[in-house]
Amino acid sequence: MYVRLTAMTSVMALSAIAAHADAFNRIASFPTFLNNADPMAESSAEIISATADGMTLVYSDSPLEVIGLIDIADPANPVPKGNINVGGEPTAVSTIGNTAFVGVNTSESYTAPSGMIKAYDLETMRETAACDLGGQPDSTAAAPDGSFIAVAIENERDEDLGEGRTGQMPGGFLVTVDVVDGTLDCDTVNVVDVTGLAEISPDDPEPEFVDINAEGEIVMTLQENNHIVVAAKDGVIHHFSAGSVDLENIDATDERAALIFNESQKGRLREPDAVQWIDNDHFAIANEGDMDGGSRGWTIFHQNGTQVYENGTGFERAVIEAGHYPDKRSDSKGVEPEGMEFGIFNETPMAFILAERSSIVGVYDLTDPTAPALAQLLPSGVGPEGAVAIPERNLFVTANEVDLVEDGGVRSHVMIYELTAAEPAYPQLTSAGADKLIGWGAISGMAAGDGSTVYAVNDSFYGHQPTIFTIDTESIPATITDATVVTRGGRPAQKLDMEGVHFDGEGFWIASEGRTDRMIPHGLYYVETDGNIGVEIPLPAELLAVEQRFGFEGITKIGDTLWMAVQREWADDPANHVKLVAYNLETEEWGAVHYPKAEPDTGWVGLSEIVAHGDDVFVIERDNQIGGAAVTKKIYRIPAADMVPAPLGGELPIVSKEEVRDLIPDLLSLNGYVVDKIEGLAILEDGTAWISTDNDGVDDSSGETYFWSPGKF
Repeated sequence: MYVRLTAMTSVMALSAIAAHADAFNRIASFPTFLNNADPMAESSAEIISATADGMTLVYSDSPLEVIGLIDIADPANPVPKGNINVGGEPTAVSTIGNTAFVGVNTSESYTAPSGMIKAYDLETMRETAACDLGGQPDSTAAAPDGSFIAVAIENERDEDLGEGRTGQMPGGFLVTVDVVDGTLDCDTVNVVDVTGLAEISPDDPEPEFVDINAEGEIVMTLQENNHIVVAAKDGVIHHFSAGSVDLENIDATDERAALIFNESQKGRLREPDAVQWIDNDHFAIANEGDMDGGSRGWTIFHQNGTQVYENGTGFERAVIEAGHYPDKRSDSKGVEPEGMEFGIFNETPMAFILAERSSIVGVYDLTDPTAPALAQLLPSGVGPEGAVAIPERNLFVTANEVDLVEDGGVRSHVMIYELTAAEPAYPQLTSAGADKLIGWGAISGMAAGDGSTVYAVNDSFYGHQPTIFTIDTESIPATITDATVVTRGGRPAQKLDMEGVHFDGEGFWIASEGRTDRMIPHGLYYVETDGNIGVEIPLPAELLAVEQRFGFEGITKIGDTLWMAVQREWADDPANHVKLVAYNLETEEWGAVHYPKAEPDTGWVGLSEIVAHGDDVFVIERDNQIGGAAVTKKIYRIPAADMVPAPLGGELPIVSKEEVRDLIPDLLSLNGYVVDKIEGLAILEDGTAWISTDNDGVDDSSGETYFWSPGKF
């Protein structure tokens, strides 16, 4: 029985999610450049579909004007099958049998939109039909019985014209085309008029996403019009406003560089993007927003317009707890749900909600569609845009569009997940279950506390909220149980870039990396357990005379001496040697030794952590490379006996080092790509080590934080 619900904000704690009998885990990641003749060309997997046998994936790649093919006969080892040029910008792809139906944008301008729907035989990789659509296609859907294709014709507006508002002609519409003998019958191109329906810009409908149920009924979102249309091939059946949501306890300001969820927004328009039927009478929408709206969640409607479920801020809260909240999007649309997929796995109906800016997927159990339950969160590549469920093979796939090839960053990926009788491998660190909502990210340094407790700090990405996090490593996943803001004079401390932390049993020594471009000084700080800075120690003139931007990355203590690792060479260092700087708390004397680091293959190599334990000192040495370009992500051991500082300004002794662990296999264990920033290392009293990565505040990053123990050192 379906009932009308008000906004729901509670979610299942991720610690409870871990007890779910079956779980999706990522089994492979396919970088789309593997399909390209030029691997350095920009490439992007956006919308994705699968052949009827579930053995081949087909994705749209707008930058290259192709559709890409991937052989997933062995889904854990996907194989490139090449690209098919489609003669324009592919905006969407749907499959029936072994034929791909591709929406192709051929528009000369916003005012003269045009496009085609084309069919391609995926065995011969040849075009079998091409039909003129009379406008710019945005999305496509295939009827479950394979009898026709529906196309949402957006005729998108010029966002640089008229303050980016709707009301720019021509308006969009819906097109259907019959599929006969496995290909398109262009004589059946049919236009369904959807003008005059919405309250917002009724003469300029902008259809966004389309889906078809088993009865051949079409549901389509008019995103900027905040409207939903249910239609048949011969016309509109129902239409209604997508409505609005009142949001409480959100972060609606991005310039604070802080995760503070105490704001509200009233009457926030949903402006849905993706839509998916969940049965013949009900569908779900992802409320991305675009022009004015964005309610940060998702909603289920009966096709007659009755709302049966509203997620409110539930999805966003789960994303926050997993460390994937994109703070720079706070003033826009928060976690920005955009894509969506639906599938029935082992008789359980499931909705997959894609958060584009958070690079994460929420998996919801829809056994009771009036009260969906969050089953788990899946890590994805940067910018998940499309997804396809393949229930007959227990597979789920995402297409992640962002390709940062020009910046030397992460590439566009297709990621494959399998449902098995296993525990969720992700997240490895969460704040779910804490007695308050704790936002976190950009973990940059760690230290052992008492027992199984680990402390961590964030870096200057959250410059208005420098925080020390308390982590319970005995829970599964590890749980952030408390967050202490570092203060100066009773206010959050400014001008800090915390890159290292050491707990001395009574308080915290913090190493701050200087950033001259942000007026942040290099320095050491002693922080009391309530967060107040009690002592500030600037660098001596000898160090400041040779300083560079890449400064202290980690801090530890041996006897009365603090030791800080400098990330990269300063002005007086020989090539591939960096300082381990010493400061004696009793004599207030500074000194240093030299550490010999690897010669970089590409980019640079530096240090990102230092920890003393027993008779040794451990450091993290890493390059700044991602994916297949990564070479150096390692932990080395230095004998504590080598740590004898010499005065600054003269020749420094060189310590010896021994490799303890290559971290690249660990970083590949979740079947993603090798991330850049291994930043944190803590070693408990019993020798158990914990390692973490910095997710860069989910800014041009997948947001994934790896937090794991390799055992005892």
